[in-house]
Amino acid sequence: MGSLYDVTPTVVVGPVSRGALVGALTAAALGVGFVEMRKNQAPATDSDRWVQRTTAPDYRDRHVVFGFRRDLVRAGDRVLLVDDWADTGATAVTARQLVEDSGAQWIGAACIVDALTDARLRHDLPLRALLNIRTL
Repeated sequence: MGSLYDVTPTVVVGPVSRGALVGALTAAALGVGFVEMRKNQAPATDSDRWVQRTTAPDYRDRHVVFGFRRDLVRAGDRVLLVDDWADTGATAVTARQLVEDSGAQWIGAACIVDALTDARLRHDLPLRALLNIRTL
């Protein structure tokens, strides 16, 4: 997944739950840091500062709050989102916003299956995948 881009990340972000698994494996293969992007996590459960954003409607028409501890993604980091599946692109768009809120550089989103409903996002994010839904 890390080889889908020319730029090597310093941090891989993976949304819970399957994105965290695929993201952690990608980060380990690249020898870089990994950050789990948590869903509906209350930052009050610890004393660390968090960055959080709410998604546009996802594939189930839900708005999900994603976030991570602020100190895990820093200005100067190059960040790649890794996930298993892209459908509406809401998770990837929110991840990009979180990365930019942290002052880091967004590389793009890499996923196993591209099932994007909005083709413009492939270019805007950019999103690259191992498989396209039409080939499954």
